[in-house]
Amino acid sequence: MSEPFSVPVTVRGYETDSQGHLNQSVYLQYAEHARWTLLQAAGVGQAELLAQRIGPVALETTIRYLRELRAGDEVEVNCAFEWGDGKTFRILQTITKADGTVSAEVTSVGGLLDLEKRRLIANPREFFEQLTTDPSLFGL
Repeated sequence: MSEPFSVPVTVRGYETDSQGHLNQSVYLQYAEHARWTLLQAAGVGQAELLAQRIGPVALETTIRYLRELRAGDEVEVNCAFEWGDGKTFRILQTITKADGTVSAEVTSVGGLLDLEKRRLIANPREFFEQLTTDPSLFGL
């Protein structure tokens, strides 16, 4: 597993619900933002993926809500890849408040879709190893 990549986010007022808590769907947006930021930092942006006719896909996502977030809270959204054998990989993420309190844990199973065959590619780890400019961001 890689060391977590991290991006800062400030909770915005319009992202909260009627109780003043961060809306549950926004946790997914924060997680997605961190994943795309990691890919971009590793030199694997959307243009690079599309040039290879490959698209990342989410196959499963689980969120554990642990502590509430409110407008103005400063958080870090971490992202670490966990590799196994086969066509899928796991992405482990935490959303942590500035005081170190973990607000949420997001665990995802993902894959890389061959956009022409509409099937997952056989070895996503190998694909990222070949395409990335910084394999350490993927724990490689």
